Amino acid sequence: MTTTPNPVQAPQQRAGAMIISGLWPSYAGFRDLPDRDRWVLYGSAKAYREALELQGLVMSESYDEFVRRVTEELEL
Repeated sequence: MTTTPNPVQAPQQRAGAMIISGLWPSYAGFRDLPDRDRWVLYGSAKAYREALELQGLVMSESYDEFVRRVTEELEL
């Protein structure tokens, strides 16, 4: 599902931070994996996002939107 960001709700860029716009890679291709493997992928996706945020990158997709999208794509 591709969403168009609402310009009114656009994230505010912090000084020196780069906003990552666009979506993460789709995890839908992994939905046929065993349940445990899909949970591992979910944890990896969250860890990777956190690592990017710790480097100062800001995602245009909110954390809640990210979690909702990835869990739907992985059918968790």
